[in-house]
Amino acid sequence: MGFRFIFIAVIFLLIEAYAYQAFKTLIKPRWLLVSYIFVSIFLFAYLVYSFTQFDRSEGQTRHTMFVMAMMLLVYVPKIIVTIILLGEDIFRLGASFVNYFMYNAPRSEMMPNRRKFISQVALGLAAVPFLSLIYGIFEGKYNFKVIKQTVFFPDLPDAFDGFKITQISDVHSGSFDNAEKINYAIDLINEQDTDMILFTGDIVNTHATEMHPWLETFNRIKGYKYGKFAVLGNHDYGEYVTWPTQALKNENFEGIKSLYGQIGFDLLLNEHRYVEKDGSKIALVGVENWGNNFKQAGDLNKASQQVNQDDFKILMSHDPSHWEYEIKEHPKNFHLTFSGHTHGMQFGIEIPGYFKWSLAEYIYKQWAGLYENQGRYVYVNRGFGFHAYPGRVGIMPEITVIELKKGKNVT
Repeated sequence: MGFRFIFIAVIFLLIEAYAYQAFKTLIKPRWLLVSYIFVSIFLFAYLVYSFTQFDRSEGQTRHTMFVMAMMLLVYVPKIIVTIILLGEDIFRLGASFVNYFMYNAPRSEMMPNRRKFISQVALGLAAVPFLSLIYGIFEGKYNFKVIKQTVFFPDLPDAFDGFKITQISDVHSGSFDNAEKINYAIDLINEQDTDMILFTGDIVNTHATEMHPWLETFNRIKGYKYGKFAVLGNHDYGEYVTWPTQALKNENFEGIKSLYGQIGFDLLLNEHRYVEKDGSKIALVGVENWGNNFKQAGDLNKASQQVNQDDFKILMSHDPSHWEYEIKEHPKNFHLTFSGHTHGMQFGIEIPGYFKWSLAEYIYKQWAGLYENQGRYVYVNRGFGFHAYPGRVGIMPEITVIELKKGKNVT
């Protein structure tokens, strides 16, 4: 613990030192530099104090999200400055060796001076994530996007050719702070002309009570001819806080499960339903959360025990790592899986149809959008809400519309 604390302290001191160097290169008035030092010390002390006061029995709150936002706003730009100036110092150090050993330069002239231009570039680049994070907090987190995708299957029953499904995921209702924006998102859901809606988990951050102010709002989601179905996500189990007793944790879990019913969704707990249309049917299978590094309550075999091998199967599983580790090679052939969980890390770059990047891709092989393996597909929803960082940059909140078509997928 002592070594870890010292290591972290050294890293933060290094970051602060380089950030100060950048400002010192560009700002000459002493009072501004002194003000910068005092503000930096105050913010660092505030962040350290806030993290040490985190209440494990309460979990995420508006205050903890504010603290996370402050930490990102303060240190992401400073880290960028540090990387650039550290790179310049490596270059300066190399130049000093060349000057000394090859040109016999005097010690006073060995090390080139720090260039003002490099500091200007560093601060300019640091302004990009700073402004982006601010945008994400005030606008991005409620910038809902409807993303439509068509998926082809040669063995889709004819009656379901053109069948449309809406998906939402990762609501995290305890993070909401704007009823007008959430009502707008519900209107977007209702505007989609689809046959069924699926909700792939994480209705709250931790506590069932988080959803209580939003029950009326989510009850505005219209009825669907072929049903409203849901599964649990990892946050729905109340695993990330310390509970006074197991009985209170169990009570909260029962309360969370009942929330789905209170907003009109049929919660599938390692079970399945058949959806019938014009004399044909498809199997809808729903498992509890199964994550590679999270709770593994999902039981795919139990959920599909009475599902026939030749049935067309749609699966709901909150965490896409389940698809990677078990579903995509499962002998029962699950045609299409709906997942969420990743949020796309709520930060990334995405140009629809051309390019997408997020830190999430270094954690999950499938993290946003549609993926395929030997004719089996998983769609990973980018999430409806937000968690930890109270914003979204580049990876916007999503309402998905999937259309099933009979035939071969065109690549």
